[in-house]
Amino acid sequence: MRSSNPVFSRRGFTRGSEEYAGFGAQDAQGARGVRQGSPYTGQGGPSAGQGGNPYAQPSGPYDQPRPLTPEQMEQMYAGPAAGPAQTGRMTIDDVVMRTAMTLGTVVVGAVLGWTVLPDDYGLAVGAALIAFVLAMIQTFKRTPSPALVLGYAIFEGVFLGVISRMYNEAWQGAPVQAVLGTMAVFAGMLIAYRTRLIRVTARYQRIGMAIAIGFLLAMAVNALFAVFGSSDGLGLTTGGLGIVFCLLGICLGAFFLSLDFKQVEDGIRYGAPQRESWLAAFGLTLSLVWIYLELLRLIAILRD
Repeated sequence: MRSSNPVFSRRGFTRGSEEYAGFGAQDAQGARGVRQGSPYTGQGGPSAGQGGNPYAQPSGPYDQPRPLTPEQMEQMYAGPAAGPAQTGRMTIDDVVMRTAMTLGTVVVGAVLGWTVLPDDYGLAVGAALIAFVLAMIQTFKRTPSPALVLGYAIFEGVFLGVISRMYNEAWQGAPVQAVLGTMAVFAGMLIAYRTRLIRVTARYQRIGMAIAIGFLLAMAVNALFAVFGSSDGLGLTTGGLGIVFCLLGICLGAFFLSLDFKQVEDGIRYGAPQRESWLAAFGLTLSLVWIYLELLRLIAILRD
């Protein structure tokens, strides 16, 4: 399930007939048994089981391995087994390192926006627009680009720094509370996912995406009414209704985190290339920023 919205874009979440993530199609085919087919048609045969794995190497009728000499076989079996790092496959360490780099860049941008740049709402909007454009470019690219991911992170950080300082001036300590809340949501979702209290199924994704689309449409309409009508729009950002929508936004951020966890798990399981760890870091950063902003709004409403 792909979307042009970078918040909704999660690689590998295409629904198959027997699985809820596009990585797992070969498991379902393997359970049915090996189908017979012509090696020249590309259908059936033992290689058909690779169809669901987006990282499986294509095979042809002439891609038969060359026989090894006894010396080569002895050398191969005597050597150490190659792990994911040696074969260029994504590992959890890659995801952690890239995510730390991306979030670290966000923090650098936030410190810059908080301490150096002027307290200007227009500056924050400009940084947010640049970050959005970079995120959209990365979303539509076929391969992950570290430059785009880190570029998005620095401008998103500047936006968060300026906005957080403005919130802190109006509601002292609100950014710190939002950061702690974001960490709590991340830890809670990670524990829930690892203990299988939450299972990312096709139905789970459909319901979550439907709610997310409705949420964004409602917020967009509220923004239009705020610009061209009442200053409070439809009242979705203030009062009791604003609290309800903030809580809903936080729940959606947690939903996005569960999709990110599933993406990482499936990518490692099915041998995703190491560069895909940048996409995992990109998705996790988007989700955490979303949660932080919703918590910041919620704290401001509760303390207003």
